[in-house]
Amino acid sequence: MIKNKKITWPILAITAVILSYILWLNLRPVNIIAVHYDGHYSDVLVDNFPVTARGKISWWLENRDILKQRYGIPKISSYGSYSIVFWYFGDGYMEEGKYDRLCFREMKTEKNCIEKDKAFTVSDGGNSGLYFLANEGYYQLTDSGKIVKRPSH
Repeated sequence: MIKNKKITWPILAITAVILSYILWLNLRPVNIIAVHYDGHYSDVLVDNFPVTARGKISWWLENRDILKQRYGIPKISSYGSYSIVFWYFGDGYMEEGKYDRLCFREMKTEKNCIEKDKAFTVSDGGNSGLYFLANEGYYQLTDSGKIVKRPSH
């Protein structure tokens, strides 16, 4: 019985720390650093984005009206489509220097690029409907309002 207590308390403590960390990750407010536009494509630079696909989709659904009001996104094309890519801001803006950075040419400064570290994509193809792309997979919002995971393209 005593040996079990010596093992149980450390396991419970470690479990509590891990659960607290996961909860903290999911409850941090998302910080939108900047929004860049190119036609009906928008790039949103973020910190503290939700970790899971479910968290990212829920965040989008809860905040899409605020994004429209504050930042004018999505920018819908004449044929009804748009795409919004959320990028982790990471180490911030940097010079182009390194191969394959994402650069925002409208910024008239040497530090106008970020590392390509994609967090999440929201797209509406018009007729194809609203879909989401996260590291965990491809999801679509059905006409009935359900989120369904689809096979990757």
